[in-house]
Amino acid sequence: MNIQNYLPHRYPFLLIDKIIDIKKGEMITAQKNVSNNEPFFQGHFPEYPVFPGVLLLEAMAQATAILDFQSNDRDMSKQLYYFVGIDNARFKKQVVPGDIIVISAKLVQSKSEVHKFSADCKVEGEVVCKADLIGAIRPKNDT
Repeated sequence: MNIQNYLPHRYPFLLIDKIIDIKKGEMITAQKNVSNNEPFFQGHFPEYPVFPGVLLLEAMAQATAILDFQSNDRDMSKQLYYFVGIDNARFKKQVVPGDIIVISAKLVQSKSEVHKFSADCKVEGEVVCKADLIGAIRPKNDT
């Protein structure tokens, strides 16, 4: 699967490297390989690089967007998937260069074009971040 066919994000903001598993309308498992060359490590933090927590949340949101576009017959040229809400976010452990993040998301509820997911990120089987995410499909504004 070419991830760039499903997400508008590009380097350095594309945070999904690989789809491991996907069950349409149900769940997705994806992967992010954390490299020392990531541009944010220059400032977060130069002496002790830590993957920013907000980017863990964004990686989970990107995985949910792929799940939505794979699960529904959408014209991606005319629609965008927006990360619109977050509840119960918890950060359990730091993520550092060399780690492989396994991102899992399960669809919990779907109402029209708004979807709620339960998601987590794991490194070596241990939860490093978890949250409930809300995403919504909206038309692109061609301005």
